[in-house]
Amino acid sequence: MRIKQFTEKYGISGDTARYYEDEGLLQPLRLENGYRDYDEGCEQSMRFIIVLKKLGFSLQEIKSMLQLQQSSVSTECGSGSQSMFTVKMDYIRQQVLFYQSALKALELVTDLMEKGQFKKNQQMLNQLFNEMYSNMNSPANS
Repeated sequence: MRIKQFTEKYGISGDTARYYEDEGLLQPLRLENGYRDYDEGCEQSMRFIIVLKKLGFSLQEIKSMLQLQQSSVSTECGSGSQSMFTVKMDYIRQQVLFYQSALKALELVTDLMEKGQFKKNQQMLNQLFNEMYSNMNSPANS
């Protein structure tokens, strides 16, 4: 598929697709007329990029992962991947805890609003959000 179809399908701009190509994240085929042709391999890479970005991977980390996919299996490759995944799993665990806490806080706020008790409990809610903010910015969560 051509760049316009590809970018519309994946919700990215043409500049982003070209940047990913420049960075080696995508490798569309070049036709004789110079047009890019995005095949199933590009689509698989794009889905991989989208998922890993959502998980908090940087483009450099994603590039490394794509390169690891294309290289032969080795002990060095495995330990590098495992280390990167361990760091990301810790990050995701922290994100899950934060979102669980945020969901509970929002449910509490909604409940208090429905019962007309929001104003009466505003100080307690402020403390709750201050704790969430502190947890969010603590060194363990960075």
